[in-house]
Amino acid sequence: MIKSFSRFAKSASQVAFAFVICSSAALAQNQFAPAIKVNDRVITGYELDQRARFLQVLNAPGNPADLAREQLIDDRLKQDALATAGITPNHEQVLEGMAEFAGRGGLTLEQFITAIAQDGVDQQSFRSFVEVGIGWREFVRARFAPRAAVSDTEIERRIALSSANQVGGVRVLLSEIVLANLPEVADETRARAEEIAQVQSIAQFAALARQYSLSNSRENSGRLNWRALSDFPPAIAQRFLSLQHGAVTQPISSGEAVVLFQLRGIEETSAPSPAPEAIDYAAYYIAGGRSEAGLKRAAEIRASVDTCDDLYGIAQGQPARVLDRGALAPSDIPNDIALELAKLDDNEVSTALTRAGGDTLVFLMLCGRTPQLGEDIDRGAIRTSLLNERVERLAEGFLAELRADAIITDQ
Repeated sequence: MIKSFSRFAKSASQVAFAFVICSSAALAQNQFAPAIKVNDRVITGYELDQRARFLQVLNAPGNPADLAREQLIDDRLKQDALATAGITPNHEQVLEGMAEFAGRGGLTLEQFITAIAQDGVDQQSFRSFVEVGIGWREFVRARFAPRAAVSDTEIERRIALSSANQVGGVRVLLSEIVLANLPEVADETRARAEEIAQVQSIAQFAALARQYSLSNSRENSGRLNWRALSDFPPAIAQRFLSLQHGAVTQPISSGEAVVLFQLRGIEETSAPSPAPEAIDYAAYYIAGGRSEAGLKRAAEIRASVDTCDDLYGIAQGQPARVLDRGALAPSDIPNDIALELAKLDDNEVSTALTRAGGDTLVFLMLCGRTPQLGEDIDRGAIRTSLLNERVERLAEGFLAELRADAIITDQ
């Protein structure tokens, strides 16, 4: 009887083990099953997971899973367009693009691949990300550059806006309200932002800032000090020039936040205020987002640091990804970070931004601005910059049309 039971138990164990092996294989296979279909192209669950992991490594603003879905749908639409145009980046172009991307973080390609592998991102996923980007840039240049001519008048207007060649400058006195821009509160934020945009009273805007704003400035009713117009990204600065006293901008999407500014004053200054050549800043990422624990940790760090260099001590012993530090040209800085930096002086801090769908708080510190040295103005470079901006807008419109015409289904 015992022998019979023993044989039965052994047989049952073998069956159970075989079931586990089959289940694991089926689970692995399901990862590569279609999760989304875009026209005739598919996106697998594995690709969604890989892109979300990659976005987390990059500390991209927004919910990684949602952003991965949107990016991969766009990638499939771009691949359709590239196939129609007969554009396929070659191996050397892709490797060069991968190396260039890695270099933005001060890493070699091999170092970058090793770093992302530690977070579960494979090399092929990174390669696919870069390959689509390279092909798309080639496509939009060929399709839209001939239609994006830039006039001399537009160049002069951009020069005037940057104040790079003026004897004096322009400064603005603003108030701000920063609202969360996360999926779970998107409808509420949209309605509140539209309401705030209609405000004309400085006192009413101040009251709303105290009640709703996520920025440190809420303690001062949203009021900011005088800022040089050239500190702000050109597209945002242009909005301020068109405002009347007391008027509010339309909502400005800024990563995981929506920002509204009210103009309280604008004046010319005798001192020049050229746009910076580069901006040195540090971003330390705190787990917990805007939770009580996250905000408490941010307050503790703020009380213990005086300069950006002090953040290296705070980050010591933690993964390298918790601290970003670098000096970048303004055009290379993410929009939401650039907008926050515009409101800071050297060694000041902002905690208005989040990452990872609100789960990570950004402790942002301005280290310093490198001013332009006043060399002769390069109108060719300005023309190229304006041309690229126009081509980008045309490309965004074209991609929106492709998405509107596409058949997108979850599998």
